[in-house]
Amino acid sequence: MKKFIFQYLVILIVGMQITFVFAQGQEALIKKNLLDRIPQLGKIEEIKRTPMQGLYEVRVNGTEIFYTDSEGNYLLDGSLTDTKTKKNLTEERTDKLLAIDFKALPIKDAVTIVRGNGERKIAIFEDPNCGYCKRFERELQAVDNITIYLFLYPILSAESMEKSKNVWCARDRAKAWIDLMTKDMFTANSNCDAAAIQRNLAFGQKNKINGTPTLLFTDGTRVPGAITSSQVEKFLTSSKS
Repeated sequence: MKKFIFQYLVILIVGMQITFVFAQGQEALIKKNLLDRIPQLGKIEEIKRTPMQGLYEVRVNGTEIFYTDSEGNYLLDGSLTDTKTKKNLTEERTDKLLAIDFKALPIKDAVTIVRGNGERKIAIFEDPNCGYCKRFERELQAVDNITIYLFLYPILSAESMEKSKNVWCARDRAKAWIDLMTKDMFTANSNCDAAAIQRNLAFGQKNKINGTPTLLFTDGTRVPGAITSSQVEKFLTSSKS
């Protein structure tokens, strides 16, 4: 009996090694063919099987996702959906790749706004000239017991930068931001060290934050675009659990 078990384990291990070597060879073939034929594709970071038979995921330039066959003869740019679970597998994968460790955020470069006990936390990248950000800020006023780390992220215009500097240089940054976004009250005061804003821009570009508002929750969830206060509450509950 022991001899049989030993033989079975040997066969299993050898089979796993053969599979691993084959997979490496397959990935190397795909990579070679794609780069030879489409050099402008960029840097291929990873190639892996998908749940769909014969389909491989190709991760390029950090977070871009493409799909190909087992030889790299065809390239597909689009979403892969699991029809049983109705899940967008491409979206789920991209979300994981774009996730930001909340603890790694440069909080010192954020405007901190505390409401109630401040127990729940959220980080937001916003441009003061963004209409969606203003709509979102009005919704956010209804959310209590929260600490908001606002990262000034002026990507829309030169005026966005000037307004961001005024907020950062204000005596009460939190009040200056809320007044600007919810009441259109603007006070010029940009005479201070506003290097934090440039660091915010560098951080956002590195982490592919391409639009405002962009919300980050403590579990790493990233939500692009303006959402309602009730949706914020759901994400806060989910990230806490």
